[in-house]
Amino acid sequence: MDRQPLTRATSGPRRTVQRPTAPTNRHHRLAAGVLAVAVLGSAVLAGCSSGKSARGEASAAAGEVQKAASAAASAASALASAAGGVGGLLGSAQAEASAAVSAASSAVAGIKGGLDAKGDVSVGAVSTGSDGKPQAQLTVTNHGQESYRYVVQVNFTDGSGKLLDATAVTVQDVAAGQSAQATAQANRELSGTVKAEVANAVRF
Repeated sequence: MDRQPLTRATSGPRRTVQRPTAPTNRHHRLAAGVLAVAVLGSAVLAGCSSGKSARGEASAAAGEVQKAASAAASAASALASAAGGVGGLLGSAQAEASAAVSAASSAVAGIKGGLDAKGDVSVGAVSTGSDGKPQAQLTVTNHGQESYRYVVQVNFTDGSGKLLDATAVTVQDVAAGQSAQATAQANRELSGTVKAEVANAVRF
């Protein structure tokens, strides 16, 4: 008995099912930016160790973290401008602050073998720089028995203590028993009452 070839019956044009595209979530992008800065802060500091051989690496790493925090702040501002509205601006400000704090914290925490030196650092009143950004003078006093280099995390807050921004400052070799000064500057312009505090510091 001969077998007849099978044919596939068609009942009209083939229907294509498309999945709806999920709307872009601005807050997810901002959160991703914050995470990226935190990862970058940890990555550029990976491999740093105590001792003179690590000083150049740690100094360069702190500089890269500062650049990353500034870039994150600019990116968040751009997203807020695109989104528009008070809600967008508030979300941007929070994202900028989170990104900057994550980067500055990584700059300090990522130095292996660093000694706690928060007690060696004092911060003055906040003033406004020529570029409109808040800044504060740091005084670092080396209470140790040898020369040290410092990395200092400075947080900028409003009158109620809410975090607005943060930065990491590298202070070059400070001789034993001596003091040195440096300037901590915010990554962006801040309105209202702004205060500065030393959140963390290490010497190595």
